[in-house]
Amino acid sequence: MTDPYAAAAAAGVHVEEVRVLEGPNLYFPRPAVKVSLSLPGYLDADSDSMLAVAAVVGLGRAAPGRPGSAQRQRFVMRVVERAVRRLAAAAGTQRLGIRVRPANEPSGVVVAFVWRNRGRARTLGEWVAPLLSAWLATDKGAATSAVDAAAAAMAAAEPGAGPALIVPRIPVASVTGTNGKTTTTRLLAHIAMTAGRRTAWSSTDGIVVQGEVVEPGDYSGPAGARGVLTAPGVEVGILETARGGMLLKGLGVSHNDVSVVTNVSPDHLGLQGVDTLDQLAEVKAIVTRATRPGGWVVLNGDDPRVWAMRTGIRGKPWVFSLDPSSPALRESVGSGGRGLTILDGQVTVLAPGADPDRLVRVLDVPATLSGLSVHNTANVLAATAAALGLGLDRAAVVEGLRTFQPDAELNPGRMNIYTVPLQGGGACTVIVDLAHNEAGLDALMDVAEGLRAPGARLHLGLGSAGDRTDEILQNLGEIAGRRADHVVAAHKERYLRGRTAEDLEGQLRLGLRRSGVADIASYPTELAGLGALVQVAHRGDVVAIMCHAERESVYAWLASVGATADSPATIRRKVVAARGEHDAEEQIAALWLVPDAQDRLSVAGRLYAAYPDDARIAYEYGGAHDSAGQPDRAVELYRQALAGELREPYRHRAQVQLASSLRNLGRADEAVQILGVLGAELPESIGVAGFRALALHSAGRPAEALQVLLGAVAAASTDEDVLRYRRSLTAYAKDLSDPPA
Repeated sequence: MTDPYAAAAAAGVHVEEVRVLEGPNLYFPRPAVKVSLSLPGYLDADSDSMLAVAAVVGLGRAAPGRPGSAQRQRFVMRVVERAVRRLAAAAGTQRLGIRVRPANEPSGVVVAFVWRNRGRARTLGEWVAPLLSAWLATDKGAATSAVDAAAAAMAAAEPGAGPALIVPRIPVASVTGTNGKTTTTRLLAHIAMTAGRRTAWSSTDGIVVQGEVVEPGDYSGPAGARGVLTAPGVEVGILETARGGMLLKGLGVSHNDVSVVTNVSPDHLGLQGVDTLDQLAEVKAIVTRATRPGGWVVLNGDDPRVWAMRTGIRGKPWVFSLDPSSPALRESVGSGGRGLTILDGQVTVLAPGADPDRLVRVLDVPATLSGLSVHNTANVLAATAAALGLGLDRAAVVEGLRTFQPDAELNPGRMNIYTVPLQGGGACTVIVDLAHNEAGLDALMDVAEGLRAPGARLHLGLGSAGDRTDEILQNLGEIAGRRADHVVAAHKERYLRGRTAEDLEGQLRLGLRRSGVADIASYPTELAGLGALVQVAHRGDVVAIMCHAERESVYAWLASVGATADSPATIRRKVVAARGEHDAEEQIAALWLVPDAQDRLSVAGRLYAAYPDDARIAYEYGGAHDSAGQPDRAVELYRQALAGELREPYRHRAQVQLASSLRNLGRADEAVQILGVLGAELPESIGVAGFRALALHSAGRPAEALQVLLGAVAAASTDEDVLRYRRSLTAYAKDLSDPPA
């Protein structure tokens, strides 16, 4: 017999890959062998040849279809399945789980089958092509020889090692999704440690035991699972599970107790045979099918592709949704599952036949950035459901949510927020975040917009890895151009992954042009881009950097320029300020409801002590002294407020009240000077004119006082008589300031 593999290739039958999948995978919930075939000889053959093949194979009534058609591909899939079963039977295996799928190319077919003996299974996969080649030639003798040779090869094959997957002996949670899986993994691990469990987890950052990185690197695949579950003394294992590992190796564990799917959005499409969102969702669903009966499958009810995964699970559904009226919540709870949502501003558990269990206010969960980050709020819901699904104590779950900080220590590279002093005075906000796809960049822009002061600008260091499609890169550029005021390119040389920096930037620029941005500056590194953005930032601006390659260098640079990581209280103050409010807005409102002036002064004093360097509180405290008949102290406080970062409209009000208090203290000339500047800025303000007239009168300039007041009334009043006699009033007012010689 000639070389069967060479003959197969010559006939247009190729084995592209024989891959051993060690654990649950896209095809089976147990180890399998995947054989990728390219069969142009079958796809392009004439119909008579395929009818002859059908007769040889035992598919005499099959309709092969036209060459190159989808029907032909389906016929070829049936032939491939027959080939695998024929080879297995020759080796003594009569019952074998087999799945056959079309590949993305019309001539491609993927066949997978379960295995127990590694050597025999791999050999079977390698002999599929020679048998298909013999059938294509309708050479019964060659086909028989191929089957006999395959049987002999399988019998002689070394058994090889068994599956590398681990059967967990401790509670395990598997976390997957396009966005949020790393944050969800870290938060869930923090909760488990808060509950007193020795916890290990794996992610794109490495293998971590009790917060200590024991093996750095990308361990979001089976190697990470092995590292976590073989760590000494571990009581809870949490596995970030990326799609690459599932496709190339299968899951690293035989099962999990809780699975989590955060979302499915466009990312890494076009790689490893995954070209569509539906295909990506099918891959992500592997972790849900590995959840043991009685375990919990935590699904995002706001993502239709994720919620659809419930149909293939053995565990119980625990849906999370930001919308408390979500149909997914009703269905999950109605079928005996659980739900988690935000109800009246609180993280709340829903269970059949029970009152809502309110765990904690969203504002008290630092990971949500005071509720500003919708994306992180969803991650909080996912992690909370997983923690409760693992059986962790409710009080520990609440405490873990309250104490997990979105900083560089507990959640590096994910929405880390800093206050950075500027050379010209004041400070800007810097956000360091991975933002690796469109959903991630939109989430970053949401947070940035929620933190910038009114009237401030948003600067973005735009960059991405090279293994994104042209469409995704262009979409990133379009989002950046539409949502940021100032954009620069900040490249990741270590993550070009086959592209040139020029090609990658060109795709980003195409998207930027779609949103009206003609040109941007370009920097070779993330750090250089960040430095350039901070250099041009002004007080209250927000600088966001899409950072991955140089995260540690960025942290070091921020420390070198005096940046400080924002605490939850600082973030909350920034969020409130961005809305034009103050962190103590409710207390300020309550202050002015106190009827007695002395009592009000006492309340204001306590507020001032709590915010000693706050311009707005200094202003309100000054007003309290004014209302208590103490203008001398009020003047000091108004000046303190004006020397600080007092925003409008309070800055204007402080100037008016300062001038009024100065007049009451007999310092009318100072009041006239302040109100003169205000009057020039706001000539239409009758109120400013009135206070200025009072100050002029107190300064012994009554004619000028009347002139200012009449002039303002004539210019701004809409009274019917003023409108009729505006010219006369204006002229009379002018005459007052210009008496005859």
